[in-house]
Amino acid sequence: MRTTQIASCAPAAVNPKVAPGLRKVILATSLGNGLEIFDFTVFSFFAAMIGAQFFPAADPITSLLMAVGTFGVGFFTRPLGAMVIGAYADRVGRRAAMTMTIWLMALGTAAIGLCPPFATLGIAAPLIVIAGRLLQGFAAGGEVGASSTYLMEAGPASRRGFLVSWQPASQGAAALLGALLGVVLTRTLTPVDLATWGWRVPFLLGLLVAPVGLYVRRQLHETPVAAATAGFARTPLGELCREHGKTIVLATLMLMGSTVPTYVIVYYMPSYLTRVMHMPPTTGYLSATLSALLLLIISPLSGLLADRLTRRKPLVLFTSGCTMLLALPVFQMITHAHSALPVLCAVGLISALMALGAGAGMLLLLEAFPARVRASGLAIPYALGVTLFGGTAQFVVTWLIRTTGNPMSAAWYVALSCLVSFCALVLFKERRTEP
Repeated sequence: MRTTQIASCAPAAVNPKVAPGLRKVILATSLGNGLEIFDFTVFSFFAAMIGAQFFPAADPITSLLMAVGTFGVGFFTRPLGAMVIGAYADRVGRRAAMTMTIWLMALGTAAIGLCPPFATLGIAAPLIVIAGRLLQGFAAGGEVGASSTYLMEAGPASRRGFLVSWQPASQGAAALLGALLGVVLTRTLTPVDLATWGWRVPFLLGLLVAPVGLYVRRQLHETPVAAATAGFARTPLGELCREHGKTIVLATLMLMGSTVPTYVIVYYMPSYLTRVMHMPPTTGYLSATLSALLLLIISPLSGLLADRLTRRKPLVLFTSGCTMLLALPVFQMITHAHSALPVLCAVGLISALMALGAGAGMLLLLEAFPARVRASGLAIPYALGVTLFGGTAQFVVTWLIRTTGNPMSAAWYVALSCLVSFCALVLFKERRTEP
């Protein structure tokens, strides 16, 4: 295996056409990953309803705080899932790990979607929901590393950016589906029906992750790189700590600038607009729909651009820096908006920037690790970054707003997160790893 500095690499020619075999890989991997991320993130879109059902309180903000806190709980098992399932993917294979995560995610989703409310089951109800979130987090922690690594290794080096970009694109598709369901449900159901049973519909639909995900992934074959390196690293976590400790730390901090804006701008925005800004629920779901749509469309374009660039890092630096500078103006527009249009314009601007750097950022991290520990190498910092910064973002922002009474608190937190990420990215050493 050969690792060379990025400066010595020339940009490869990129064929814009996608071979039929790669289309199959993209479809199978993205569909399974998207369904799993849908199950994991749809909780946040309906946090207000879930809070009322399982964490009843006299103050709606308190109920929401408990609900988003439960959403954050699911992130604390992501690092464990990343270590266990990531190591399994490096030792046994990416495909086997992706199959495991499907079953685990389906069980967690069923626990939430089918659990009776607090009024029926008492204290057991929120405990079951928390257990479901923990199981979902464990599965999601291993899914991203295994699926992203599979995408990278499934095609030629000249197509890596485009292939890997379908990982964030599938997350956009999952968020888009969840947001669209939110729009449909809020428009077709009464507020009472939506609060009592309508919020369960996305979770029940999310149970399709098991049969659909298993079917499409059974059509895949293990990547040649994974087959050749299987078993080389008996303890991937030990090797990562010994040889790649600095890279892991910097990668974790880098992800702060993508996870915090994502979980605040995309997933928290429906609750922010309805509970804090007192706008109609439809406006919140439309903003999430727009963010998800831009992530779905722009991420593959970002991947194509990354394949044409000699270096990935400048593109990620540009998008991270612009997101940091625009956080305050964007929230200024949102907090002073009197209609949906300014909100959508502000959210769309910052979402487009995040999507532009998504594919290149993911590939930058993957290429920093050798194949024998690549799945763990991505999964662990990704899980740590999402857990420490993304999973807590909604809770922290809600607490800041409640404590300060200032809706702009969310903007300051986003800007600070992007600043830390930008500094870590400056120190991150860019590499190209072959194969």
